Amino acid sequence: MSSYHVIRAAVASLIGLAALASCQSSVDTTQRPMLTVFAAASLQPPFDKIVRQAHVDARFNYAGTQTLTAQLTQGAQADVFASADSGHMKTVQDAGLLTGPAKIFAHNRLEIAVGKVNPKGIHTLADLSRPGLVVVLADPSVPAGKYAQQALAKAGVAVKPASLELEVTAVLNKVALGEADAGIVYVSDVLTSGKVDGIPIPDSQNVVADYSIAGVSHRRAAEEFIAFVLSSQGQAILAGAGFEKV
Repeated sequence: MSSYHVIRAAVASLIGLAALASCQSSVDTTQRPMLTVFAAASLQPPFDKIVRQAHVDARFNYAGTQTLTAQLTQGAQADVFASADSGHMKTVQDAGLLTGPAKIFAHNRLEIAVGKVNPKGIHTLADLSRPGLVVVLADPSVPAGKYAQQALAKAGVAVKPASLELEVTAVLNKVALGEADAGIVYVSDVLTSGKVDGIPIPDSQNVVADYSIAGVSHRRAAEEFIAFVLSSQGQAILAGAGFEKV
């Protein structure tokens, strides 16, 4: 065989290998499952990390748990639902939308969010009732808002909020932007934002939030995602974001 034909054969072989690799790459990409996950807004920092390690692609719908519950019961399609309380999960369950039992996967606690270096000198829940202080809370329909009302009741404190937000992250953002002097959010929110300081609330006045997760489709990838959240790896990521392990 001439050197010309040898070179042609080698080039053809290389082209064939490249095409095969391209085809395999395309197959691998299309085979990665795409999930739709409805998750409480406070879960965004850890869930964004979890999905990168769980070997799935996911479209996340982060919002207040009450908003997600309304969307699901009104026909929105999803594969996984992660709630910041058990009450809204039960609503979805009662609507016949869960494909399996809901499982508690994390706990959270409340904290007072204040501006950096605490310019207003806020140290207790009682301080939130001081005249002239701008306080924002989550709406009572939101788990964080419900928990905040319970904590204030335990402390015997009456607060007139400047606004009631539909997501706990909106409370955090208003404090971070200086639009409010303080707000009640989750410990995880303060830790992951880095934009506010947190004032601890004593256990006697605090409320423990139970986060639950369940499948709302029969896809195997949904079961695998939930299993990863409950695994030691998932629990470590949640703990690193300020959540308490189950």
